[in-house]
Amino acid sequence: MAGRTRIRIPYHPYHPYSYNTRKKGARGVLRLVVRRLLQLIPTLLGLSVLLFLWLNRLPGGPASAILGERATEAEVARINRALGLDQPLHVQYGRFLKRIVELDLGTSTQTGQPVWDEFVLRFPATVELSLAAILIAVAVGIPLGYLAARRRGGWLDVAAVSGSLVGICIPVFFLALILKGVFAVNLGLFPTFGRLTTGVDATSVTGFAVLDGVLTGEFDASWDAVMHLVLPALALSSIPLAVIVRMTRASVLEVLGEDYVRTAESKGLERRTVRGRHILRNALLPVVTAVGLLTGSLLSGAVLTESVFSFGGIGSFIRTAIDARDYPVLVGFIMFIAMVYVLINLLVDLAYSVIDPRVRVH
Repeated sequence: MAGRTRIRIPYHPYHPYSYNTRKKGARGVLRLVVRRLLQLIPTLLGLSVLLFLWLNRLPGGPASAILGERATEAEVARINRALGLDQPLHVQYGRFLKRIVELDLGTSTQTGQPVWDEFVLRFPATVELSLAAILIAVAVGIPLGYLAARRRGGWLDVAAVSGSLVGICIPVFFLALILKGVFAVNLGLFPTFGRLTTGVDATSVTGFAVLDGVLTGEFDASWDAVMHLVLPALALSSIPLAVIVRMTRASVLEVLGEDYVRTAESKGLERRTVRGRHILRNALLPVVTAVGLLTGSLLSGAVLTESVFSFGGIGSFIRTAIDARDYPVLVGFIMFIAMVYVLINLLVDLAYSVIDPRVRVH
């Protein structure tokens, strides 16, 4: 023991586990958040310009859209003066932008209520449905894609690839009708429409039916909301599930051929360590991007699913707004979805920094 020499490893200020590295990584994440939030401003400004020009290029103008096709010229002129549409174009755009900043999106011609109030009332249902769909897609798609890649050419791989092709090809509304007809109408296992069964005593706190039942202790209402959520979430998750399976499979196959995976296996590391730390973690980077984009598309694309199940979210409301030419609702919906997309991209970038430590440092 007396003759043993102690080896002293020199300290490096940017060692992966040093305080400086963690501090630099935290600063990098903070800069990333600020940069993405600043990018939200020009994105929304550009979109507001496009929306404003679209409204001004409508056949007959916004006044005819509000009054209908049989409106007289005198009525159109009166609405134009009331809305300030007889002012110069830059003045109109300034007022339009001011209303958007103040969240004054106008009044719905369908309900006569402020558009923002309608969004606050209906959007939690769409968020709840979209989150349930993307959770199903991620929970099933990533393990299935990984197993298909590990057993390439086997029956599981063939079944996963074939199933993903079928999931992409089947229209969502058609799958929703099949699920509703088989499991709700014929078998009676699930409710056919709505978010809650009529007569169920439920207290609304956040607008999310499942969460409200948990918060208020009304677990029967929460379970009833889950049962109403199963079929529409399964229908809506079909395309994201297929995309995630195929992308995870392709990404894992690419990572399996990398040198660092073969090196880790040759060093005798445990299979769990190789699969989790070296294969799956590196393969998740493109999958995370796909999940973010798919989540945004689910929020904006739940129109048909909500219509089939009468779910009462923003999707069915937008469908009726299109039929009724309710342009204040459409403008508010487009601006809101644009903001959601930017925020989801921010969350994707933050997830990158969690999966790949190099993003935190650089």
